[in-house]
Amino acid sequence: MENKTPEITNDPLHGITLESILNELYNHFGWEKLSNLISINCFSSNPSIKSSLKFLRKTPWARTKVERLYIKTFYERC
Repeated sequence: MENKTPEITNDPLHGITLESILNELYNHFGWEKLSNLISINCFSSNPSIKSSLKFLRKTPWARTKVERLYIKTFYERC
């Protein structure tokens, strides 16, 4: 039997879903502030978690911006 040890990762996003990231950012900033921080239409034109998730899953550059804001907001404050 193999001895499996859990992998240790330095990635602060490891195990966190995009939906969780988006919910935390929305609860922290609200849509208006999010659209000011990251200029994408899914945050400024009829925003919702569902429509934002759909857009972010298809648009890597926008997802990267959201993930960076999440890390900056919740991990670099410490």
